[in-house]
Amino acid sequence: MTWSTGLAGLAAGLVISVVTTPAGVSGAVFLLPVQLSVLGVPSPAVTPTNLLFNVVAGPGALLRHHRAGLLYTPLTRRLVSGTLPGVVVGAAVRVFAVPGATVFRLLIAVLLVPLGLWLIRRTLKPAPPAGDAEPSPRAVTGLALAVGVVGGVYGIGGGSLLGPLLVGRGMSVARVAPAALASTFVTSVAGAGAFALLSLAGTGDVAPDWYLGLACGLGGLIGGYLGARLQPLLPETGLRLLLGSLAAAVGVLYAVQALG
Repeated sequence: MTWSTGLAGLAAGLVISVVTTPAGVSGAVFLLPVQLSVLGVPSPAVTPTNLLFNVVAGPGALLRHHRAGLLYTPLTRRLVSGTLPGVVVGAAVRVFAVPGATVFRLLIAVLLVPLGLWLIRRTLKPAPPAGDAEPSPRAVTGLALAVGVVGGVYGIGGGSLLGPLLVGRGMSVARVAPAALASTFVTSVAGAGAFALLSLAGTGDVAPDWYLGLACGLGGLIGGYLGARLQPLLPETGLRLLLGSLAAAVGVLYAVQALG
């Protein structure tokens, strides 16, 4: 990796994390196409490299949420208990089955574009959104398990999926964001470790690009802390609009990549 590539990765991680962290999204879902198209990370190594970004970047935002007393909640425990085993399964699927990225991108687009637009529309309606009502524990854990598998296959962490879905069920962004980021961090540690072990048995570019992942993660570490500091300053309506816009933007981005 050249110094210019590392600097570009650091800058991308910083900017993306500042924007996405207040909404409970690590930014890995936006960094994935940057790594593929701009930084030239090969597949499937881009998946563990993206997970490595989450590992390095995560503590910045989590430290801020910990100091605010928002991190250790029942919702966090349920999300982690579902995504943690899911990411290990997803990593094995990615290395040995290597599912096509085009189908995945189309599925993500079909899910996130209408979900994001619906969340924006619901937020802009004159009537206030539903109260901070938590879905059933079984539903939360089941959703987290499915998202964990997807995160393990494609290295997107899962916050970009969990956030809009849980907020769309009536939970506040301020409540969901710390739990989603904590879940993303824990599962990314497990996923990156699983890929490192699977690289011993797999063929091709399976291990992460350590230097680039660390460079992007360092930018994300700084940006995540700054983004978490910004979150209390943003109104709930603004956070919901940001999350809906991010979800829709991710869906459009992946649709363009799949159809391009």
